[in-house]
Amino acid sequence: MTNRPHTPFLDNVSCPADIRRMNDAAIASLADDVRAEVVSAVSETGGHLGSSLGVVELTVAIHAVFDTPRDKLVFDVGHQCYPHKVLTGRRDRIRTLRQEGGLSGFTKRSESEYDPFGAAHSSTSISAALGFTVGRDMGMPTGDAIAVIGDGSISAGMAYEAMNNAGAEGRRLFVILNDNEMSIAPPVGAMSKYLSGLYASPMGELHKMAEGFEAALPGPLRDHARRARNLVTGMQTGGSGTLFEELGFSYIGPIDGHDMNQLLPVLRAARTRATGPVLIHVCTTKGKGYAPAEDSADCGHGVSKFNVATGAQAKSLPNAPSYTKVFGTALTTEAQLDPTIVAVSAAMPSGTGVDIMGARFKNRVFDVGIAEQHGVTFAAGMAASGLKPFCAIYSTFLQRGYDQIVHDVALQNLPVRFAIDRAGLVGADGPTHAGAFDIGFMAALPNMVVMAAGDELELMHMVRTAAAYDGGPIAFRYPRGEGVGLELPERGELIEIGKGRIVQEGSDVAILSFGAHLSECRKAAEKLAAQGVSTTIADARFAKPLDRALIRQLLRNHKALITVEQGAKGGFGAMVLHDLANDGLLDGRCQVRTMTLPDRYIDHASPDAMYADAGLTAVDIAATAMQAAGIEMKRVGALV
Repeated sequence: MTNRPHTPFLDNVSCPADIRRMNDAAIASLADDVRAEVVSAVSETGGHLGSSLGVVELTVAIHAVFDTPRDKLVFDVGHQCYPHKVLTGRRDRIRTLRQEGGLSGFTKRSESEYDPFGAAHSSTSISAALGFTVGRDMGMPTGDAIAVIGDGSISAGMAYEAMNNAGAEGRRLFVILNDNEMSIAPPVGAMSKYLSGLYASPMGELHKMAEGFEAALPGPLRDHARRARNLVTGMQTGGSGTLFEELGFSYIGPIDGHDMNQLLPVLRAARTRATGPVLIHVCTTKGKGYAPAEDSADCGHGVSKFNVATGAQAKSLPNAPSYTKVFGTALTTEAQLDPTIVAVSAAMPSGTGVDIMGARFKNRVFDVGIAEQHGVTFAAGMAASGLKPFCAIYSTFLQRGYDQIVHDVALQNLPVRFAIDRAGLVGADGPTHAGAFDIGFMAALPNMVVMAAGDELELMHMVRTAAAYDGGPIAFRYPRGEGVGLELPERGELIEIGKGRIVQEGSDVAILSFGAHLSECRKAAEKLAAQGVSTTIADARFAKPLDRALIRQLLRNHKALITVEQGAKGGFGAMVLHDLANDGLLDGRCQVRTMTLPDRYIDHASPDAMYADAGLTAVDIAATAMQAAGIEMKRVGALV
């Protein structure tokens, strides 16, 4: 039995209305209980620990001051929402976090009325909050909107587009900047004395409150606060105002996001007096209150199950290197041989593996922050200059830069190399991070070459092939997780563009795999062999250009041809069908079937369970092949 923390204050909270009946001392104690509960729960489930611990006091304070769920609390990204879930009627399920059938690791509208807007990608909160604000002003049954956005997320262009619009609209809106890159810890006395009088003071205008905030501080502390204030945007515009003020926001801060004596009076005063858009700058510490998280390099950003007493994470021994590591190592090898190779990442250098190259060639790896649109066009500019950029972005994050891929890369036929990590279903992060659509949206573009690695060796070959290809843009996709355990050479080999390969020869049915489901196709062939069915397995390698000769060979020599991919409808299988239909080749004796992800989002679970839900297991593939070929299944030795 897991030892649960002692949480007397949290035990009396079933919903945020209970918090609003507490006095301030009890609210501060409640925050301690919530932190203990989050640490305990995540130790059993894994997840985004550091970001959630950083906003414990802030989350409690927001629910204590604002009338949620009538007031709409919109978290940016949402990976910091665990304290919010504990406080909003989901404590009894918090230990199902990110598990099959359990709570999402992000905010999710279908999960609770306290999650008014779903998230998982960054920089959407201010736009959504402004939408709620307009809804309120047009008579919809909603109150204030509060967007909580981190200093990383606010660096993205969409956040500034939203602030520009919000400033122009001039509507009452609250944006809380959760700044965990800056530390400000003034003496409790000086700050709290001023803040404690805010709510009761007769000041009517919010900007006077903000001015008084700094003026009340001692000289050195006032200078520090003003410096922190200007550092938020990295610039100072128009005298002493911040960029936020230039955009039309009233600015308050910076304040200590772990001190209830600061948070509560500021939020109460802002809620009482605001007439237009307000930005409250709150400084926090990722992993706050749990030493192992605070002391780790990533502040406990994403953790597996762990021992609460020691912080030691339970890690299974890998059977093979991850695809991400194989990519990063292969890219570094190519970079050693070609000084024109550069790499671009959008705030995920370690997540995409380009940090491996960065350790060797620091000046040739560029992390642009959470700015995928900029990253793609930045890479296009480097390609136009003669460099060889590898743009390494997760599949779902690359969606955010699609216009730039179309207009700035493909239309100009610039040789940007797109390394698309997290292709296919990804497990606990669920549908928000599932790389389902890149095959279709990349293959739709003229000039684009689209590859998918069947295993980690093929990934090495594709890195070298992409490095050598200068005919235009080229993309290769690969999944999250470990490879299949193949022995890897020092360097990959060149692949002929548009050329697939036969993996196994057979005579009855053919399985044409595109990407990392190749291993599942092998298992399907074994199940078919047990039924007396001879199977050819082919690795397409390319969705564009297709290996038309290989496809026609498979069509001629088999009773059925099954395409398999870890992507949505409209991808590789659709390309094959379109090609065959145009040549009138779908009318012969060979039956063609396509196997893709279904036309729906698949909830978080283990990757194996998600692919079972999608109908893409070895059993599903084998059954589809037999049905298409008109082969009766033997009663003895079923596929399962």
